[in-house]
Amino acid sequence: MNTSSLATTSHSPLYEKAMEIFALSKNISNYLMEDISLLEKDGKEHAYVYVAGDIVQQSVSLVPEIMKAEQWRHSDKKHKYAASVTRLANRLYRNCERLELINNNGRDFIPILQKELKKFRKLQRHWMLTL
Repeated sequence: MNTSSLATTSHSPLYEKAMEIFALSKNISNYLMEDISLLEKDGKEHAYVYVAGDIVQQSVSLVPEIMKAEQWRHSDKKHKYAASVTRLANRLYRNCERLELINNNGRDFIPILQKELKKFRKLQRHWMLTL
């Protein structure tokens, strides 16, 4: 991998949107964790404590998968990584839906992340056609 391919990859609209989604999901997760990291009255963990962490993990995984898809010359490898990006985006959206069920002020920010994910999906459809 040479640095010139990284320079062009890092400025693609899909890459930039993935970075925005990562920053947003990290902030939302941190905000939610303040409340859901506390134990329930019965001493158990909050049911959504791992889901809040999952949105960060899935969003951070988007960027390397995008870069891998753009770097390969063979279309079968490109499409393998593009499919991975699709799966990650779908999981991320489903986890947002799960987080909407939390009785917490942080859930008000979930629709913002979902809106950005919809924009990401639109960019992704165009991006996949260019691979």
